[in-house]
Amino acid sequence: MTQATTITAAPALAEAGAAPARIAASAVQDFEASHTRDRKRRNLMENLTSVRFLLPLLAVYIVIVLIPFLQSIVFSLTDYDGYDFANAKFVGLSNYQAIFQDQTLLAGLGFTLLYTVATTVLITAIALPLAVTLNRKFFGRNFARSLFFFFSVPSMAVLGLVWQYIFSPLGTGAVNTLLGKIGISPVPWLSDPALAKFCVIFIAVWAQVGWHATLYLAYLQAIPADLYEQASVDGATRGQQFVHITLPQMVPAMGVSIFMLLTGGLKVYDLPFTLTTGGPGNATYTVTQSIIVTGIGSGRYGVGSALGVMFFLCCVILVALQQIVTSLIEKRLS
Repeated sequence: MTQATTITAAPALAEAGAAPARIAASAVQDFEASHTRDRKRRNLMENLTSVRFLLPLLAVYIVIVLIPFLQSIVFSLTDYDGYDFANAKFVGLSNYQAIFQDQTLLAGLGFTLLYTVATTVLITAIALPLAVTLNRKFFGRNFARSLFFFFSVPSMAVLGLVWQYIFSPLGTGAVNTLLGKIGISPVPWLSDPALAKFCVIFIAVWAQVGWHATLYLAYLQAIPADLYEQASVDGATRGQQFVHITLPQMVPAMGVSIFMLLTGGLKVYDLPFTLTTGGPGNATYTVTQSIIVTGIGSGRYGVGSALGVMFFLCCVILVALQQIVTSLIEKRLS
């Protein structure tokens, strides 16, 4: 073969050698495109399946929560009396102004916020060390766990009736009877505004601290023991282990616990009502009781709806602040 023939055949040979590479690249592209289509199809099917499961829940949420809330907003702008909405008149923000002029409603809002903040802080401060203690090995540990959890089993309404006798301001009350045996005069536990608030908060903390300690205990048992063993080898004290190991690992549990305490505290009704009926005066009046008494009992659905809308906004603000603070603490300790 001559040199000219070789030079002429070189491009053809190169092109023939490149053909399998192009075929292979095309096959890879076809495979990736097919794989992408299959993945999109699977994602679509999974999303449709999820939507089918969520549709009943969404329908229930719309019917039970969203529609009544929108109705409350409409009612709060009228003088609706609960009978015939066609005769209701638009009053604008008058109902909201009436809330700030009604001392009873303001008292209910004030005590609800006090109760929520106080119970959240106290239960968190007690439940976390209690959970750490119950997580250690000691004689009767299981009995102690059951005992603290048992406090949260009875309903708050039942506890209110029981503690009403215990904290009775009369001399025949359980606590005053014991005080009388040591020469102390009866204490007006439920007839003094400050003491009545203290009693409601005390009972709520007493009843719920065991449940939240159990929640923390579940998270504590998920922390690897190797972390504490390594810290002990390095010479860390129990206090240092709590600050640098336990506390950062417990931030998610604290977020769940505080969220439940905030939402439960804001909607409290049964304990103050059965214990003091909102008294003495309006000292232990709650927002929920105000909505029921004002909206349903007095037939002022407009004012009651306005109070409910304001209460909802307060809940949103408090829960949002809690989520932000929890997120910042988690980032700080992580």
